[in-house]
Amino acid sequence: MSQHQISCLLANAFFCTFPHRNDTKPGSEYANYPTINFSSLFADEKDPAKLAQKAQKLRAIFHYFNTVTNKTHDQDLAKPDGLVTFERTSIQKSHLPKWKNQKKTLRNLHISSAGSIEHDGTGMLQVDFASNFIGGEVLGSGLAQEEMLFYMTPELIVARLFTEKLADNECLKITGPQMYYFTSGYNRTFSWVGPYIDRVKRDIWKRRYRQIVAIDALDFKNPKGQYTKDNIKRELNKAYVGFHGNPKTAIATGNWGCDTFNGDPKLKALIQLMAAAVAERDMAYFTAGNKELAKELQSMHEALTRNNVTVDKLYKWLKKFCENYAREQHSPTDLYKFIREKISHKKKIF
Repeated sequence: MSQHQISCLLANAFFCTFPHRNDTKPGSEYANYPTINFSSLFADEKDPAKLAQKAQKLRAIFHYFNTVTNKTHDQDLAKPDGLVTFERTSIQKSHLPKWKNQKKTLRNLHISSAGSIEHDGTGMLQVDFASNFIGGEVLGSGLAQEEMLFYMTPELIVARLFTEKLADNECLKITGPQMYYFTSGYNRTFSWVGPYIDRVKRDIWKRRYRQIVAIDALDFKNPKGQYTKDNIKRELNKAYVGFHGNPKTAIATGNWGCDTFNGDPKLKALIQLMAAAVAERDMAYFTAGNKELAKELQSMHEALTRNNVTVDKLYKWLKKFCENYAREQHSPTDLYKFIREKISHKKKIF
């Protein structure tokens, strides 16, 4: 779509002109799609904090519409005239990796507690910690990583119009969206800061050199549920579907499926590293200010690469960890401590 087409569709969504999309009851025509009308964003909230979040979202949307209708001749401020492409990718289950047979070692890792995927991952494949209904609570009061990304880059919102609920072997890749403003804070502290002049260059299709992949992690109401063979395999497959592609482009990611989805950051980091290794892509990992996690993950990655631990071996250890977890009444030993013990045992054998 052209950026102009997207702005027209979003203007219609703002004025709620897609009436059939309001009915999301099971069995309805669009039950398997996210909402697109902005009516839920206009709804009142009893919680003052949620109301304040919606106000910040509206400030961001108003700035977007102001930009796309701007008649200035200033190149940096003029309304955009490029393209954005949306690609739903699916890999047949029979073609997904057999994790127990993957002999690849982990790829290069850059890890930082500072910076962000959106601003420091320029030129990389940027991961959207998505909901299976694309955009999550972007038109409600939610403000996790996906919702914040969609407000920094509002053209992503239009994907809700035509993207059906993602299956376990699917992802959505968006190429060429423009970033329109700075934001600060997270969740309840989120606020619109001001305009952002996007100077990322365009390709021959007039798409900006920015690609985002939406992959939805499992939502664990009970965090203990993630420590099973089936759930680890599901997350490995989902990450691989998202990472599969051009091996020359590194992946910019972070604590995927953590926070509101209750994922274990240490486990999710290993899962992403394993999927990236099989997809033959390097990774930049941003821990959202968590210095301790950055230190632990860096040390774990060094231990695994120094000892040439392959993906299949790591998969076997994760399955063993899950078996131990299921047997023990209390929480088992720390995951990284468990893996270090396995590495130490492997050294003794050889």
